[in-house]
Amino acid sequence: MSRILVTPRSVTAAGGHPSLQALVDAGYEVVYSAAGKQPSEAELIALLPGCVGYLAGVEPITERALSAADALRVISRNGTGVDSVDLKAAEARGIRVCRAEGANARGVAELTIGLMLALVRAIPLNDAALKAGGWERRKGVELTGRTLGLVGCGRIGRYVAECALGLGMKALAYDLYPDAAYSPGAGFAYAGLDEVIARADVLSLHCPPAERPLIDADAIAAMKPGVYVINTARHGLIDDDAALAALESGRIAGLALDVYGKEPPEDRRLASHPRVVATAHIGGFTSESVDRAMSAAVDNLLEALRA
Repeated sequence: MSRILVTPRSVTAAGGHPSLQALVDAGYEVVYSAAGKQPSEAELIALLPGCVGYLAGVEPITERALSAADALRVISRNGTGVDSVDLKAAEARGIRVCRAEGANARGVAELTIGLMLALVRAIPLNDAALKAGGWERRKGVELTGRTLGLVGCGRIGRYVAECALGLGMKALAYDLYPDAAYSPGAGFAYAGLDEVIARADVLSLHCPPAERPLIDADAIAAMKPGVYVINTARHGLIDDDAALAALESGRIAGLALDVYGKEPPEDRRLASHPRVVATAHIGGFTSESVDRAMSAAVDNLLEALRA
């Protein structure tokens, strides 16, 4: 019986997912990585031999891991990003890489709005102080009339823009391929990257990583003093040292993070900062997003294996 490896933490922690029954019905044996943990390269090297399919989470999929995948035909991500996959190594081995397009967009967008509200009203700080027996108040700001800058305006960015307009904000978006037909309201406009960074009161990142951080010391210097920054996309978009210095100086009033270079993070200088709201990569971790992503990933697996 041909095997399919399943590694997303949301699935292994739960002992499976109903969508995987379609793989069993198609005659495949489903095998799992360690429950609730992101598999290491060594674990993948041990698990991948003999597997024809791989339903993958966010773990790095390296050339060394793929070299052990002697029967692998397809990697199907239960999300959109594939930057954790060595695509050149996969292509060289004839391994198809599939994405669950847009499956977690609503979950990530709603978390983004939640993080924005948490930042501007210091909700975690107040909660922690009260639970510790204290009483700490930090003056917040209201969002109505302020500008939300979006770097990336695909499905997630669009959902965020629509929610922001509903709060009375303006939305200014940069995208490599702007859709001129997309116009959610009078408060929305496209602009160049420099303009978005310079005009944003709240800057939210919804784009893939580049070779160097997008938010570095130069970009921070171009921002409004007291800007709020949210990253639910990829860790490499922000220069940690530059962000930490900006938090200390007050140039950045607050930073929200849902993504890290390694999960759980080893370097917690930012995550532990009092002006940072940090979550454990929960953007797509909703019942609905998991269901959509798993269904799409399973469908993609079966389609590729039947080809």
